Amino acid sequence: MQISKEEGLKFLNVIYFTRRNTVFFIALIAAIISAFFVPFDKEYVSYFDFKTLTCLFCVLAVVCALRNINFFSVLARKTVAVFHNTRIAIIGIVYITLIGSMLITNDMALITFLPLSYFILVSTKKQKYMAFTFIMQNFAANLGGMITPFGNPQNLFLYSRFSIPSGEFMRIMLPHFLFSVFLITICCLFIKPDPLTIPEEKQEIPKGKTIIYLILFVLSVAIVFRGVPYIIGLIIVPIVLYFLDKKALSAVDYPLLFTFVCFFIFAGNMARIDAVMNLFTDLLEKSTLISSIVLSQFISNVPAAILLSQFTQNYSGLLVGVNIGGAGTLISSLASLITLKEYIKYNPGKTGKYILLFTLYNIGFLVLFTAFALILR
Repeated sequence: MQISKEEGLKFLNVIYFTRRNTVFFIALIAAIISAFFVPFDKEYVSYFDFKTLTCLFCVLAVVCALRNINFFSVLARKTVAVFHNTRIAIIGIVYITLIGSMLITNDMALITFLPLSYFILVSTKKQKYMAFTFIMQNFAANLGGMITPFGNPQNLFLYSRFSIPSGEFMRIMLPHFLFSVFLITICCLFIKPDPLTIPEEKQEIPKGKTIIYLILFVLSVAIVFRGVPYIIGLIIVPIVLYFLDKKALSAVDYPLLFTFVCFFIFAGNMARIDAVMNLFTDLLEKSTLISSIVLSQFISNVPAAILLSQFTQNYSGLLVGVNIGGAGTLISSLASLITLKEYIKYNPGKTGKYILLFTLYNIGFLVLFTAFALILR
């Protein structure tokens, strides 16, 4: 049987989509399997945190719109252009990623700023620092995003799930955030301060759209902090972007949103199975912090947060654990997979060396962060 060229391309597209969204398909399979143990009923509706899904959609859509007008690229280039040696430039790139993760989520910060660091390092013939820079950006995105409710997807979920007061959220995460900035900075200081010249490139952004998109971003942040009902954002953001930038709406990471939906189903069903409920309840009673860190290493921190939230009210330990748990294995955070994918795209054939360096740094960071968290208890 001969396969046509068109059918072959469709098959390759399916394979590419599957590989690109592996976590989504794992979540989908997990949700389907769990449904065999807990048949569909009216309680399924109660599984979903619609505010979390709406907030995540609004933030991602507005960030896509800002990225489409080169807002972040221009801002980052102007910031990095003031640096004149390799060490300070890399610190600047990493800090930009860190600040970006606090405002536009860790995934979007990496998608936005990893290509920028690639361009800067290649243009200045400093490719030897690319693996290190990407790894530090990955840390900056994962750990920098821990300080805000919308910096990481798991934060957004837990902030909404437990109705954590904003001041309390910041109080819990501030010491760990400051410790992460300290460690990342120390690592970057070992880079040699070689002279560096960044080539100029003129880019302009449309002022009108920039103002409108920033207003939408403020609206999205207000929704996250419970200042505006989420239904308003669900109406306003899509309507405005439909007329100004339809591509932004189509560029939203919908697989990420549906990953949340699948994990809501999986976690909700697991909470209704007595054996599973007893197991996780016992583990979390011993240590919510350690349990969430360990589980994140195997199923990543977002599903770990959703699953474990069904069995504990200790949101402080869970919040710290799933954020710290973003360091460690390659699958402990979705952001780490994004970084790996980007590195492979720019450096084919160097995957093994990158994974080894990534693992060494991550194990070190995970041990230090766990020890720091245990000291603060």
